[in-house]
Amino acid sequence: MEKQHLGELEELILLLIVMLKDDAYGFAIRQAIKEQAGRVITIGAVHGTVNRLEKKGLIESSMSGATEIRGGRRKRIFTITASGKKALQASRDLKLNLWMQIPELAVGS
Repeated sequence: MEKQHLGELEELILLLIVMLKDDAYGFAIRQAIKEQAGRVITIGAVHGTVNRLEKKGLIESSMSGATEIRGGRRKRIFTITASGKKALQASRDLKLNLWMQIPELAVGS
């Protein structure tokens, strides 16, 4: 498999999927982006990004059971794949390596 390059929103959503665990569905991801990153994005942007991540094989989705709270609708729950974890780790390693090569900006300075 070729290397997966992540866009900023893709990386952010992957991290939030890991963080949210069993609650990683569209609306919860959108809320977490607002709370964690201070960014307001549309639900369409979330869905477009998770669809792209799923096509890349970085996440998988499954449908939850219907709930009364949601009027009988089900949630599409996202989980990260092994490839998704590797892509996140590669992105982190690249960025840390670059940061460490700039002494005045190095982590811990």
